[in-house]
Amino acid sequence: MTSAYQRFVALGDSQTEGLNDLDESGALVGWADRLAVALEATTSPGLAYANLAIRGARAADVLEKQLPTALSLTPDLATVVVGMNDVLRHDFDLDRTVDRIEQTFAALTSTGCHVLTMTFPDIARMLPVLARLRPREAALNARIKVAAERHGVEVLDLFPLALCGDPQMWSHDRIHGSTVGHARIAAAMAALLELPGADDSWAGPDLGRRPAEVAGRFDRWVAVSRDAHWVATFLVPFLARQLWRRGSERVAKRPALLPLQQHGRPALVGETAGAD
Repeated sequence: MTSAYQRFVALGDSQTEGLNDLDESGALVGWADRLAVALEATTSPGLAYANLAIRGARAADVLEKQLPTALSLTPDLATVVVGMNDVLRHDFDLDRTVDRIEQTFAALTSTGCHVLTMTFPDIARMLPVLARLRPREAALNARIKVAAERHGVEVLDLFPLALCGDPQMWSHDRIHGSTVGHARIAAAMAALLELPGADDSWAGPDLGRRPAEVAGRFDRWVAVSRDAHWVATFLVPFLARQLWRRGSERVAKRPALLPLQQHGRPALVGETAGAD
């Protein structure tokens, strides 16, 4: 049953922050902002929305820093998407990461808040050069689904989707979503919430299969991903930042609940794009 919401709070890392999905002014948008717009336009007019996500955040950052703020905002809808930065770290601990995510789920759902999460796309499709990390990512995804079920959290399961191997889903750095990718994820979350007009078309007509034209783009992208210039330009600096920084240096782009409409247009973000 579709519900109306008054206060939507998004928690997470750079994907929820909206990195590399920019509006015409250069400000960050992202799937969570797009979902907020869809909610306000359908079931939840007058929705107030906060986005606490910060690039580089790990599960501990969400639990210890974002969650207290989120609880103070008393949301009736929240999204929690975190863990990929943990997977990329040399000190990844599956049990500890899942425990922190589950504590976040439990704290939010105990207030009566409706919580959504998602699994992470298959890294072997997204970044073939990092395919060795697939087993730890798959294990995290499986444990997130178990924790979500235990606390009544709805899950968008991206891991098995061939769609996530389409390079059009990803921005120039092959790490963060493109505008197309963020729009697809927002549409998927809208379908999960059963918003009016939402359906499964976001996944394309061949869900679970890779059309020939997508396969061709994917094969070309594999070749690009193996290119030494790409690795040096994007992958090495990104992993270095994951190693040395935890996201505490930044502040959330939208730390307070605010209405979406100002002067007749969406007012979603307060920060221009910057490096991850």
